[in-house]
Amino acid sequence: MRAFVAIPVPEDIRDRLEELQSDLPVGRLSDPGTFHVTLAFLGEEPVERIEAAHEALDRLAAAPFSLRIDGLDTFGGAAPRTLFAAIAPSAPLDALQRKVRSLLHGAGIMPDRTRFRPHVTLARFRPGSGIDAALARFLTRHATFGTAPFPVTEVVLYRSHLTGDGAIHEALAEYPL
Repeated sequence: MRAFVAIPVPEDIRDRLEELQSDLPVGRLSDPGTFHVTLAFLGEEPVERIEAAHEALDRLAAAPFSLRIDGLDTFGGAAPRTLFAAIAPSAPLDALQRKVRSLLHGAGIMPDRTRFRPHVTLARFRPGSGIDAALARFLTRHATFGTAPFPVTEVVLYRSHLTGDGAIHEALAEYPL
């Protein structure tokens, strides 16, 4: 089972991001219903390990806090693969992410070790698709994009089903903060 742990994006912020997407002339847009901030990507794991992750995350203890989106950026360097909305630096978010990883590690799960760069994925691009000029214009038009702070009150364990049209996310368990 392919799984990850994330913070869901509230509906009002999803609406703002979807409106932003409507101005993007290139790429495969992410489904706004799947917008989230990943804390730990578990990858493909047997059901027993996902159950162990759930039991570990049931012990998660953290206070609610707020996040906000502060700007847009891309992953992929000179050949962008992903457009995302960046999450503003947040000490409570960093602490939550470390707690989640620690709990998962204690359950025998080793989430991927990439540097934590909290974001919401907006679109993906095919390599060599000639998106450079259109993407650059989009980023210039929306250089000051951001949102008001939004509350973080839960963490969710998701199952991810990959399809030809993108991923479908199914909430397996919710952990209130």
